[in-house]
Amino acid sequence: MNPLVAALDTPDLDRLGALAGDLGPSVGYLKVGLEAYTAHGPAAVAAAAAHARVFLDVKLHDIPTTVAGAARVAADLDVDLLTVHASGGTAMIAAAAEAAPDVGILAVTVLTSLDDAALAEVGQGPAEEQVVRLAALAFAAGAAGVVCAVSEARAVRAAVGPAALVVTPGIRLAGAGHDDQARVATPRAAIDQGASHLVVGRALTQAGDPAAVARAILEDLA
Repeated sequence: MNPLVAALDTPDLDRLGALAGDLGPSVGYLKVGLEAYTAHGPAAVAAAAAHARVFLDVKLHDIPTTVAGAARVAADLDVDLLTVHASGGTAMIAAAAEAAPDVGILAVTVLTSLDDAALAEVGQGPAEEQVVRLAALAFAAGAAGVVCAVSEARAVRAAVGPAALVVTPGIRLAGAGHDDQARVATPRAAIDQGASHLVVGRALTQAGDPAAVARAILEDLA
């Protein structure tokens, strides 16, 4: 299993297609995020799907009926993974999983841009406590896995067991800056903490040779 997920976070469809062509053979999934999907909709998914399996990261969060409808649309686009917000609750997560049984529903626990102080501002407890609670809820509701920071991955893995996907964004290569992420880690640290998939964005998409960087990460993990 190739654990790399390349985040194609760009509103430029030509650039997205070029990155997909460069990275598709070297990664497990190509992630189409909210920026690209808002700009181009299904065309962004199709551009990525021409080169690899697609992870559609739009973090659905609405009433169960609406989320179920959106999940069906995603299934019709032949995406392989789809994100919803775990904080939408059991009924919403279950509705997505039931509406798109052939799509792996990933429940986003706590965004990696949030630290404990930011969570306290919105009335939530510390990240690790909140993440583990939401992860257990999501997996029980039928999610294929969860999205969490590496700092919570070990606790999440213990809560959801070995079969669940544990997807970790905020991956940075050694020596790289944090950018807008509060909780980051290297690829090796993520795998060691129990992650099954690593979302890598800028380190790949801003590289002179994105495929070479992807191969280097995989070689290091091997």
